[in-house]
Amino acid sequence: MRSALSHFFSWVFLPLLMPTYGLLLTLYLPSEPLLLDKNAMFYLPPELKTQVLTLFFIFSALAPGLSFFALHKRQVISTIDMENQKERNIPLIIMFAYCMVLFLMFIYKAPNNVLPKYFYALPLSGGLVTALFMLINRWIKISMHAGGAGILVGFLFAFYKEQLHFEFWIILAAIIASGLTIASRLYLNKHRPIEVYTGWTLAVIITFICNSYYPFIVIKG
Repeated sequence: MRSALSHFFSWVFLPLLMPTYGLLLTLYLPSEPLLLDKNAMFYLPPELKTQVLTLFFIFSALAPGLSFFALHKRQVISTIDMENQKERNIPLIIMFAYCMVLFLMFIYKAPNNVLPKYFYALPLSGGLVTALFMLINRWIKISMHAGGAGILVGFLFAFYKEQLHFEFWIILAAIIASGLTIASRLYLNKHRPIEVYTGWTLAVIITFICNSYYPFIVIKG
């Protein structure tokens, strides 16, 4: 039973799905920004919400997922889970590339930050987290599941602190989801504790900073 639940949580909280989950929560649950001159995610036109969600799902979930499946079919990676540490470099490069393509697409199609900053900062933070994970992967098999959960929590924390109204239970739910994800990876013996805790912590910090201080970190950095 525990093994089945661990596999279930591992699939529900796939790292590729976390950006889409974060946007669903911030686009469709009521919120009000502290600064009136900022675009309110909740009040964006439904057509724009659908377009943005579609783009994020394609570039952060569907396209990378199909790429990983193709790598598996070509025997570049032995399993979809990428259990072999040495096999992770190419999938991480692919994830980084898709994140940066999505980020640059928003930069060039919607310049001058005409859209809420989170549409730009979320794929950028995904790219930064992935780049750091590529470096750390030389020493430990850092958990991408934990990293994805950390991206979700860091994003929601950054969003929450800039809202006049946004339910705190959403943050708690994301933390609980993180705990279930981390516990599942440990129970299935996919990772050591240092690999999941490091992955989650780094992803939370990077994503929180990126989404809190964008575009300052790009302009002044």
